[in-house]
Order: sequence, then structure tokens, then C-alpha cells
Amino acid sequence: MVYSRERLYLSLKFKLLPMLQEDQPKIDSKVLELARILWDYHQLNHGLQPSDAIFVLGSHDTRVARRGAELWLEGMADHLIFSGGLGNFTQGIWDEPEADKFAKIAREMGVPGEAIWVENQSTNTGENIRFTQQLLEREGLDLDRFIVVQKPYMERRSYATFKKHWPDKTVMVTSPQISLEAYPNEDISMAIVIQSMVGDLQRIREYPRKGFQIYQEIPDPVWEAFEKLVALGFDQHLIG
Repeated sequence: MVYSRERLYLSLKFKLLPMLQEDQPKIDSKVLELARILWDYHQLNHGLQPSDAIFVLGSHDTRVARRGAELWLEGMADHLIFSGGLGNFTQGIWDEPEADKFAKIAREMGVPGEAIWVENQSTNTGENIRFTQQLLEREGLDLDRFIVVQKPYMERRSYATFKKHWPDKTVMVTSPQISLEAYPNEDISMAIVIQSMVGDLQRIREYPRKGFQIYQEIPDPVWEAFEKLVALGFDQHLIG
């Protein structure tokens, strides 16, 4: 597998982040206030309706898998799709693709294997969608309505990417129902969350012109919060 220079760089940085917390910017009430502005912007708060498939995008956060499985168990769709190989956060850390790990979680929660579809080669959100399109085409599944599941701070970017690559489909986006303050755990620090949100906001602005996403308006207060966080040192997930 060949990796771009940017992917290798980001992968190495984010694997080192947990070990270098003393080098992270200080997180105080001012930083959290700015971070909450980005957190709220990234979430879409879609009302969910029964759909053809629950489409869970790969992640280093297994709570995303549980959210997808819970929605299936609630009867929100017939099909549960997991998409993800090994990405920036999991390459060299996990010993199996994200989609395979997520599918195991779903089966342990009671989702039958025949309801689960796995695409385990993609390494980014665009590939999640394109490779899943190919999977469904091979299997002869023509689905129109999707509930996409990702991390809370990747809802908007996931939506923008989905609509770019699959504009004729109906999509709703959701994530684990967790607040910003409660989101960090032993594997994902608040520093990583903020670094990720800052980087993803930059991508929401830059990626439409590269053809990766549809345009999403960024209100001035959100961009101002971004700039302040970058100035405070939350710049490790930015693209050059």
C-alpha cells in the first residue's frame, strides 16, 4: 500500500500525540470555549428517519461502531455497512481493519452477520464512500436512503463528502451522543479532539475547491475560533 506524504506525516504525528501530552497547548476554560464553537458547528443535529442502510465510517473510536449497531437494533435500517481499512489514527496501532473490528462489535451486540456488510480497504472518507459504492454494486444492492455514522466532530465533513460523491442519495448523519466534555477517554485525549476539530474545519474550507467535498458555509465566529485555536498552538492536524 502506498501512502501520500501528508498521510504518513499525519499518521506519525497522531500516533505520537498521546505520548507527547506535555508538548500540547494548555487546555483552559478559554480553549474549551473556543473548542465548543467548533464542536457545535461540526455537528448537524439531523433528525433520523428509517432508511435503507446504516453506513458506519471507519474511525479510531469504537463508540462509532456501537452507535451504528444501536441504530440497527432499533430498527432504523435493514442493512448495516462498516467501511474502513487502516487510517491515520489506526495504521500501525490496530492489527485489523477498522471495519472488521467494528463488525465484531456489532455482532457482539446482537446484530446478525447476514445484516452486516464490510468494506475494509478504504483509508479516508472519500474512499469510504467510493469503495462502498463499488461493494453495493457488486452485490446488486440499490439503496437510496442512508444514515451515516461518524465521530461527533466529523459529522459535517462526512455529510459534505457523501453529497459530493453520491449526490443523488438521501443522507442523514449522526454520531455517538456524547458532549465535548465527556468525549475524551483513555485513548482519545481532549488535545487530540481539539487538534482534529481544527484540522477538519480547515478541510471543510479547502476541500471543496479540490473536488473532495461540497461547499459548506463557515460562519465568521466559527472561523475566528479556528484562528484563535491555531494561534494557541492547535495546528498539528492542519494541511499545508
